[in-house]
Amino acid sequence: MCRINPRVDFAFKKLFGTESNKMLLIDLINSIVSEEDQVKELELKNPYNEKNFRNDKLSILDIKATDQRGNWYNIEMQVMDQEYFDKRALYYWSRLYSGQLSEGINYDNLKKTISINILNFRCLEDEEEYHNVYKLLNIESKKEFLEHLEIHFIELEKYDKKMSTMLDRWVNFLKKAEEYNRNKLPKELAEVDSIKKAVGLLDEMSLNKEERESYEARLKWLRDEEAALKTAENKGFKRGIERGIKEGIKEGIKEGIKEGKLEIAKSLLDILDIKTISEKTGLSENEIKGLKLKE
Repeated sequence: MCRINPRVDFAFKKLFGTESNKMLLIDLINSIVSEEDQVKELELKNPYNEKNFRNDKLSILDIKATDQRGNWYNIEMQVMDQEYFDKRALYYWSRLYSGQLSEGINYDNLKKTISINILNFRCLEDEEEYHNVYKLLNIESKKEFLEHLEIHFIELEKYDKKMSTMLDRWVNFLKKAEEYNRNKLPKELAEVDSIKKAVGLLDEMSLNKEERESYEARLKWLRDEEAALKTAENKGFKRGIERGIKEGIKEGIKEGIKEGKLEIAKSLLDILDIKTISEKTGLSENEIKGLKLKE
């Protein structure tokens, strides 16, 4: 089995965000974007390297890149459920778009910016498909206003289908990589060279002490979040039955999720700073400070 879980944001960036593995990122992006936006060349703007990791190991581990047309990409693997992640995604898109300009640069130099959010949780409750794309459109004519804005949400939890597209294959790999190795791959994955390479790289990926500590902490987030959500769903369902109304289920789930996040935050107080715990759990900094005072 793969020793490293690629859904952990740290491992995701080390796998896809290094110069030597750039073709993996190109193949992943091409499975997500349209035919018109297929990438042939890619320049990593914030490649992973050990030195930078040691100096800034608590930062958000996204991958920024530009293609042969000058288009910008931001790819992020998000492990923890966060309230208002849709607004957060738009905010990070806007930062990358506006960040292309410096003093004296004309607006006509702005390039299309594509944000790709791969989520280990459900974010768009009103959408059934696991892959949803958002653009700027005229409400009446449905014509695109400006092609520069494009935001993708890929919700791994919603994926439950046969592998027919290349994106299906990549999502299957991300969801089930821990079950695979180079000698144990479904036919649909074994016939894709880039996915076979990704599995092999995860098998061989070595981590130094600092990387291992960061990976283990982030893996704990992933496992605790999954456990907390299951607990929350069970609590919400039971409370909803007791109240006998749909709103009871909704509120119960909310309360259960909040309790789970507080427990996760409590376990991370000795490992991470308050700001990072807040970003990853969705709790306010004041709530986390309150937990610290209770210790």
